[in-house]
Amino acid sequence: MLKNYFKVAFRNLIKHRTTAFINIAGLTVGITAAVFIMLWVQNEYSFDNYHKDVDNIYRIKTKLTLTKTEVWDWESSPYLLGPAAKQEIPGIKNYTFLWPGYMITVHHDNQLITEKKYAFIDANWFKVFHYDFVAGSAESFSKNPFSLILTQSTAKKYFGDGEAVGKTLRVDSMNYQVQAVVKDNPANSSFQYDMLIPVEAKLSNPHEKQQSAEWGNYSGLTFLKLQPGINVKDVGKKLTDIIRKNNKGSENTTMSVIGLREMHFETGLLSTSFEKGNLKLVNIFLILAFLLVATACINYVNLTTARSSVRAKEVSVRKIVGAGRGQLFGQFMSESLVVSFLALSFAILFIQLCLPWFNEVTEKHFVQPLASVTTWLLLLGTLVVCFVFNGLYPAILLSSFKPLTAFKGRAVLNFKDGAIRKTLVVLQFAISVMLIISTMIIYRQLNFVQKADLGYNREHVFVMSIPWQVLGFDDKVREPKLRSIMNELKQQSAIGEVSRSANDAFFNNSNKVSGSMDWEGRPDDYKPSVATISADENFQHILGLKMQDGHWFSKTGSDQHNVILNETAVKQLGIHQPVIGQRFKFNGDSGVVAGVVKDFNFRSLHEKIGPMVINNHTDWARSFYIKTTPGNTAAAIKIAQNVWNKFVPEQPFEYSFIDDGYNKLYHAEQRSSTLIASFATIAIVISAMGLLGLVAFAAEQRVKEIGIRKVLGASVQSIIRLLSADFLKTVLIANLIAFPVAWYMMNKWLQDFAYRINISWWIFAVAAIVALLVALLTVSIQSIKAALANPARSLRSGD
Repeated sequence: MLKNYFKVAFRNLIKHRTTAFINIAGLTVGITAAVFIMLWVQNEYSFDNYHKDVDNIYRIKTKLTLTKTEVWDWESSPYLLGPAAKQEIPGIKNYTFLWPGYMITVHHDNQLITEKKYAFIDANWFKVFHYDFVAGSAESFSKNPFSLILTQSTAKKYFGDGEAVGKTLRVDSMNYQVQAVVKDNPANSSFQYDMLIPVEAKLSNPHEKQQSAEWGNYSGLTFLKLQPGINVKDVGKKLTDIIRKNNKGSENTTMSVIGLREMHFETGLLSTSFEKGNLKLVNIFLILAFLLVATACINYVNLTTARSSVRAKEVSVRKIVGAGRGQLFGQFMSESLVVSFLALSFAILFIQLCLPWFNEVTEKHFVQPLASVTTWLLLLGTLVVCFVFNGLYPAILLSSFKPLTAFKGRAVLNFKDGAIRKTLVVLQFAISVMLIISTMIIYRQLNFVQKADLGYNREHVFVMSIPWQVLGFDDKVREPKLRSIMNELKQQSAIGEVSRSANDAFFNNSNKVSGSMDWEGRPDDYKPSVATISADENFQHILGLKMQDGHWFSKTGSDQHNVILNETAVKQLGIHQPVIGQRFKFNGDSGVVAGVVKDFNFRSLHEKIGPMVINNHTDWARSFYIKTTPGNTAAAIKIAQNVWNKFVPEQPFEYSFIDDGYNKLYHAEQRSSTLIASFATIAIVISAMGLLGLVAFAAEQRVKEIGIRKVLGASVQSIIRLLSADFLKTVLIANLIAFPVAWYMMNKWLQDFAYRINISWWIFAVAAIVALLVALLTVSIQSIKAALANPARSLRSGD
């Protein structure tokens, strides 16, 4: 019986090639898109859950309460906290410490290679976290402070297919021996480090060792492995007691722990070492995956029921010769299974072909997803969903035909069925319109972000920062070297201006201080936090900062102890008028307010401009802001590289343009915009296919009416209008449904930006016009075909 079902199913597919192609193509595209989305969603939800005892692993979190309205959340904690917690708090099985690295230089084959994905770890790291060792062991790694563990891809980069364990790499100024190789980090790992180094290597530097021995130094991340069932709130209280006991002045500091599973979607941190997920966005994409599959399945339903009258006699004959409704139901469900299976097979091929693009857009490394059990579960689930969604309604509907009705030539379907199909098309186009509106609003907001007046000029300015390990901590060596670099750069004609600052990311300044300021009229209990920048006398001019009052730092050095405030700082700190000349103490240095600079955005537009204090202390300023002269950008970079090579010969040249760095602040939004635009295109194409099915059904149902109208003199244009009117109304209804939903969703999304666009009415108008044009084109194709058909054939009594 089953064999016969599938034989008939394949025979029908071959007989109705066009319908089969539309069904399979729509489902293939929908399934491919949905599986890609689900891969990403599943990856986001499963972050770090591959570690053994993941439910018992926690990271210590620090909360500093500055005022009633301002709280700082840090993911960092003191190096000394882990051992003290293990000793004093029952229920802690183990602890480990992570020091994320910034940048190191590997000397290999006469090349200088910069590695940024590295970290220092202590000996307990592999007792808490799971890694798959390909060669070597964690034990040998822990015995020597100058050891390395590399991922497979990193080991191959340096040593090819040869053995890496036992080989030596020169890192900065020291030789390190590779003691182990581990498998590449999974895409759902927070710890995307290609190189791991023992923390003892970092502590071999006397300065670093001294810093790590201070309880007030929150320099790294502490993880705890707890006994099952332990009360995490009690652990947080005891950690707080340890901090307050060992670090005087920590009365406003509170410690807590956060689960490893929850870490990926953690919000509210001042800064983070890891890529964080957006739970709101993940949930939106989860819904989107379901909707894309649903829109593709709707096509099958529409196109199958559109051919209902063609198959009415087939069903009637089967019933007359003894076929039961259950057998007919099985026949139509088997056809649904065949179409769904073929679409899934093609989708698997498309997944393989599109995987490089998807990896590039999401910046994940999904390697051979078809080798994953999770992917096959997703594919199997999608097959079941499509099979049921596709087959259930048409099978029930088509198996319910009455033989005599079909043979008498009466309509086999009623208006109720037509209403269902129109409702499905309304749903399809509503989804498409919502995605079009979302894409346009996201694009406009990102365009606004890129062209916004930030209060400074970020064009043609690049930054190079001299590494600390090159400068050292000796003032007599460091400062002369920095002055020499400055002088070399200034002498070049391709370089317009040069400035020094202690901040290398002016556009995303995360430096904040609290409790180190005093001014005339400050309440004793008022200790607000402010952002801070250390800059020289050229900084204002090179970035085009505008003064609201007073002056910038003088070139004579007379403003060494003075500060410059932004407008927000004057308002929030309550500085008395006249502001210029007011006493201001900052970080122990007493001076006056020399000037007030107009507000500028020193963080992303997600945040409102906060108070800022700019000081003239450049003795630790190792970042050079270089403005190029018109048309000489490439020459300026080359000059900067030559100066770098002269003073920093052991490090590869590193620089970044402010404009590029600023745009990276919105990288996640750019990525989401690309994905949503792609899926909007897919949805509108699938919807057009669905509409084509509905028009085909309407034309088939009204074939004799059209024939009579043509015989009575109706023109092709009037026939097209007749068939088009109902469907264009359907699309208009879809627009009316989509508008409020899209407005609500996008308004919520825009609330994440402190500075944002207004949602204009014309965006909805454009989306509606696009949907109507697609619908009109689709309807016209089928309507013209019906209008040009020979009326004699449609009026023949046998048909």
